[in-house]
Amino acid sequence: MMVLFHVVFDLGYFGIAPVSTGEGFWRYFGYATAALFLLIVGVSFSISYARAARHLSGWQRYRKFLYRGLGIFALGMLVTLGTWLYLGEGYVLFGILHLIGISVILAPLFYRFGAFNIVLGGICILAGFALGGMAGPFWLLPLGLHPASFWSVDYTPLFPWFGVILAGIGAGSFLYPGATRIFSVPKAPPAGSRVFIFSGIHSLLIYLVHQPVILLILQLLTGKVLAG
Repeated sequence: MMVLFHVVFDLGYFGIAPVSTGEGFWRYFGYATAALFLLIVGVSFSISYARAARHLSGWQRYRKFLYRGLGIFALGMLVTLGTWLYLGEGYVLFGILHLIGISVILAPLFYRFGAFNIVLGGICILAGFALGGMAGPFWLLPLGLHPASFWSVDYTPLFPWFGVILAGIGAGSFLYPGATRIFSVPKAPPAGSRVFIFSGIHSLLIYLVHQPVILLILQLLTGKVLAG
């Protein structure tokens, strides 16, 4: 879904085809893609944290996720640099990797609430909708407030999107208590599932490289130099 959405976005953004991801079907397809991505982040965190709790003390456990979150945030800053150099206007300041990085740092503080995180996530999402129509100073950008003139090709603030991750943590604590699955799955993966298994395992790498690959293919197909 993510790769398909970005193909459509690039086709419209660079004027290759008359499509838009800012309205109609593709807008909501993009929202659904981001929501599923972040929901899985929350579920995965719940499993990872429960496993870490088996052999790491409190500070050691938090330090693991602090470092992981900082690493993901650093990758987000590379996206910021790359989009600033390539696009200029509309470059990514607080996109989905920035969000995930900060969320992984914050998530250990919420793990203890278990399934109640679904409720907390709902509150966070509602707060995001309330803030969505409000302008604010530039330094509140990560929270969902920003000057009216601000725009970015990828803006994923903590409100409402951290709420989706919290909902995933809540769902994970119910579906995978103590990192143990409460439901059964086939022992042998279904036919044709290898591509999905591979993409699930390597989702971060795919996220980092898929846009340059898409742009390269589009440049080869159109003969145009695609730049912001």
